[in-house]
Amino acid sequence: MTGLNIYPNPANDVLHITTSANEIKTIAIYDVMGKEVFNTTTANETINITSLNAGVYIIKITEEGKTATRKLVIK
Repeated sequence: MTGLNIYPNPANDVLHITTSANEIKTIAIYDVMGKEVFNTTTANETINITSLNAGVYIIKITEEGKTATRKLVIK
């Protein structure tokens, strides 16, 4: 996935996800045990993550058939 940018990291309540294609993205967030704790499909760059507790997560972004995985810290 080209041009993927996730910020801020560590995050508080809002997460910005930008890509070069800027198409509809499926975003899944998993806790360290591998349990899915958040899932959404959006065309926006901003997602609200206030429902998540502080900790370390894995974020998986899928766009146009391509998937990228990153570490996400919520404080």
